[in-house]
This record gives sequence, structure tokens and C-alpha cells, in this order.
Amino acid sequence: MASVLVVEDDQFVRSALIRHLSEAAHTVRSVGTALEALREVAHFRFDVVVLDLGLPDLDGAEALKMLRGITDVPVIVATARDDEAEIVRLLNDGADDYLTKPFSVEHLSARMAAVLRRSRSVAGAEPPSRVLRVGGLAIDPLRRSAELDGTVLDLTRREFDLLTFLAGRPGVVVPRKELLAEVWQQSYGDDQTIDVHLSWLRRKLGETAANPRYLHTLRGVGVKLEPPQ
Repeated sequence: MASVLVVEDDQFVRSALIRHLSEAAHTVRSVGTALEALREVAHFRFDVVVLDLGLPDLDGAEALKMLRGITDVPVIVATARDDEAEIVRLLNDGADDYLTKPFSVEHLSARMAAVLRRSRSVAGAEPPSRVLRVGGLAIDPLRRSAELDGTVLDLTRREFDLLTFLAGRPGVVVPRKELLAEVWQQSYGDDQTIDVHLSWLRRKLGETAANPRYLHTLRGVGVKLEPPQ
């Protein structure tokens, strides 16, 4: 059983989703606007959010970014848009999965089960107790905090997970497939997803792909983290 927030402005679709999820023994709350969704996640704890992109008050893609600013709850985007570039952008903006409308309730259930398995697997895995140190980087997996030369880094959930995974293997070139499997919990995906997060992480580490200090990409091979020379 999971606690689910359904964000859908179509009353017919919303009612059908609520009925199906409730019959599956999930606890369901529902809203019809992005602002209501933000208020809900600020006051209640959910296991998963099903987010429609066609909301009346705010574009769903913007709503997703705002949600990611205040919560790490898994988000499944429901969209009528099937453009691949748009879907990649949504995944890069923090969506954990997506469904293209129209979809069956069975399809939604399967996607929810997969997302919940991944999130619970990550939450249940005991992180290393020691602080990871690579050059001026100090990463505390238990407290989920990271510092660079004594300055706290403001990292998103995925940025922190990516940095921690690489810091646990300093100097080792990690293949992109391994990053997708271990950090994103996906057996397949687009390299652009990794590239975008690496770009954001480099910016926060004060470096660029052209002038790397800690993060080094070996084209066609993978990524490694090592202290500056």
C-alpha cells in the first residue's frame, strides 16, 4: 500500500484514478491544480505523485521543477505529449517515469510498482558510515551532505547520489550503463540524462567539461572522479 497524490484537472479521469488506486488499497489524495499540489506535498508525506502536465494554472513541466525544489518524492508524469525530446527534458527535470495518455490503470499500476520498488530499494540500502574524501571534497552519505573546501554544496537528490557513487570509486572510470543502473536504478536510458546532471554537478564544483578539476569524462568509456592534480 502506498500514499499517492493524484494531480489531475479532468474530473472524470481523476475520479477513475482515485477509484482504481483506492480499490488497490492505496491511500489517495487528489488535487486539480499545480499550486494545490505544491501545498499538498509541503504538508503531507507521499510515496508517489502522479502528475498531469495539462494543468489549468501552471504548465506541468514547471510544476515538476517546483515540486523538485521542495521534495524528493517519486513523480510519474502523465502526458499527452509523445515528443521524445520533451520526455527527455521531463526526466532530466526530475520525473522518475512517465505515461503517455491515454493509458490503462493496469499500466499505471505497473509503473507505480516499479517506481516504488526503486525508491524503497534506495531508501532501504544502508549507506556507508564513513565520510568520503576526494581532494577538497567531503561527502557524508548518512547525513546526505557534501562540502567542497569547507563550503556546503547545494545538491539535488540525484546530484548527491551521483557524486557519492563516484566518490566511492575515486580514480575509477565508471561506465555510463553502470551509472544508470546504480544511480538512476534503470537498466536503460539516454546518455543525455547523465550529461545534464554531470553539467549541473560540474557547475557546483566550480569547473567545466573543458576545464575539469574533479569530474573527468572519457568519451565512449565513462566518468571518473579524482582529486585535482
